[in-house]
Amino acid sequence: MSKDNYGVDPDRPTRNAAVRSADAEGHVDPTVEFDLDTDQPAGAAAYLRTTTAIRSRAAMLLARARAGESQWFTIGNADALEDTARTIGEVTRDRYPWNPIPYHSRWRHFEAGGVNRVKMLDDLLGPIDATQRARAHIDLALVSVLLDAGAGPDWHYVEPATGQRYTRSEGLGVASFHAFTSGLFSSDPKHPYQADAAGLRALVTDRLGDAFQVSTFNPLVGLAGRAMLLRRLGEAMSEQPEYFGDDGRPGGIFDALVAPHGPAAPPTAEIRAHDILSLLLDSLSAIWPASNAVDSIAADGSDSAGTGDPAFALGDCWRHSAVQGPGLTHGWMPFHKLSQWLTYSLLEPFEWAGVKVRQVDALTALPEYRNGGLLIDSGLIVPRSPAFLEREWKVGDEFIVEWRALTIALLDELVPVVRKVLGKKDDELPLARMLEGGTWAAGRVMAQRLREGAPPLRIVSDGTVF
Repeated sequence: MSKDNYGVDPDRPTRNAAVRSADAEGHVDPTVEFDLDTDQPAGAAAYLRTTTAIRSRAAMLLARARAGESQWFTIGNADALEDTARTIGEVTRDRYPWNPIPYHSRWRHFEAGGVNRVKMLDDLLGPIDATQRARAHIDLALVSVLLDAGAGPDWHYVEPATGQRYTRSEGLGVASFHAFTSGLFSSDPKHPYQADAAGLRALVTDRLGDAFQVSTFNPLVGLAGRAMLLRRLGEAMSEQPEYFGDDGRPGGIFDALVAPHGPAAPPTAEIRAHDILSLLLDSLSAIWPASNAVDSIAADGSDSAGTGDPAFALGDCWRHSAVQGPGLTHGWMPFHKLSQWLTYSLLEPFEWAGVKVRQVDALTALPEYRNGGLLIDSGLIVPRSPAFLEREWKVGDEFIVEWRALTIALLDELVPVVRKVLGKKDDELPLARMLEGGTWAAGRVMAQRLREGAPPLRIVSDGTVF
C-alpha cells in the first residue's frame, strides 16, 4: 500500500496529482490545525469536520483503487475521464447556453417550473431590512435542505397554485417552500414566514406528511426520519442561542457570522465558505444519529461504548478499513453531504444581503446518487461485480462509503477537464458551478436514459443522508 500521506501532513508534500491540483485551485481548508490532539475525541471530531480530511482521504481511496487494491471498484482510464467531461460539458451547454452558470444550491429547486418563488417569499415578507430578509432566506434554506434526502421513485408533489407536478429534488424543494410559507415551521402565528425552535420541536410527522401530500399511494421515503431530524434541529437551536438567537432560528447564524464585523457589516463584510460549514457542523452535531460518534470506536479500531456525548457525533462520516489517519480519526471517511449542500445553499442569502463569501472552492463535491451515479454510468467508477448493482446497500456499508469517496476525488479531477471542454477560465467554472451545470444534471440524464430515472445503486435510506 502507498506510503503517500495525501496531504494530511503539511511537512510531507503529497505526490498525489488530485490533491496537488485541489490545493493549487484553492481547495484548502482554512480552519484546519495540524496540532489537533486526535487521540482525544474533541480533536478527532474537529479534524473529521474539515474538508481537508474529506479531500485527502477521498484521494487516498482513489489512489488505492487505481492501484488495483480495492475489493469493490476499478477506475476507468483517461479516455473515460475525457468522455465523462464531454458529457458534463454537453449537458451544461444545454442548460446554460448563454446565462452565467449559478451556484449549485437549493435555490435552483425553488425555481422549478420557471416560477420565481424567491420573489414570492420576498413579497410575503414585505418591507424589511436586508438582515431580516437574510434570516428568513436562511430559515427556509436550512429546513428545506434537511428535508432534501432522496424522495424515492414513487412520490410526487402537485403545486396547488399552478397544478404542476414535481418529483424528487424539485418536488421536495417546492413542497418545503409551501410548507414554510404556510407557517408549518413557525410557532408564532403573527410571524409565519420563519422557522424557529419551538415550531420545529412541536412538528408532528403526520403534519409534515400532509404538507408533502404523502399517502399510501404517494409514499415518501424516510418521512419519519425527516420529521425527527427537524425536531432535533429545534432542540439543538433552543440550546445554542449564541448561534441561533434567543428565538432559536436558523437565520441566527447570519448574525453569528456577520456581527463580529460591526453594526454596518453587510455592505462590507467578508466571510469564508468554510466558516459557514464549520459553524453548521459544530452547532448541529446533536441532530445527527450518534451511533457513529468518534469515540464509539477505540483507537485500535475495536468497538467502544463511547461517552454518548453529542458533541462527538460525526453525522455523515463512516468507517472504511483502508482509510489511514492519526489517533481516533483512523478508519473514518467523512463526507458531511447535507451540511455542505446546506453551505452551498446559504452562499446566495449571504451575498444577497451584501456579504461577500470567499474560498467557495474549499467545499467539496457532493457525494450522492446523481453525481456518483454519473461516474458509474459513464464507466469512470466500475464495480468489480455486476451483482453489486443488484443488491441493496446501507449507507454505512464499505462499498457505498468507497463509492462516495471516489466520487469526491474524481469530480475534483474533472473540474479542469470540463473547463477545457467548455473553454472556461478558473473563475468562470469553479466546482460549485460545475456541479450545477453540470454533473448533477448529467447524472439525472444518464439515469433517465438507462433506467427511467432510477440511480444505478440501491441504497436503503432513512431520509437523513440520501
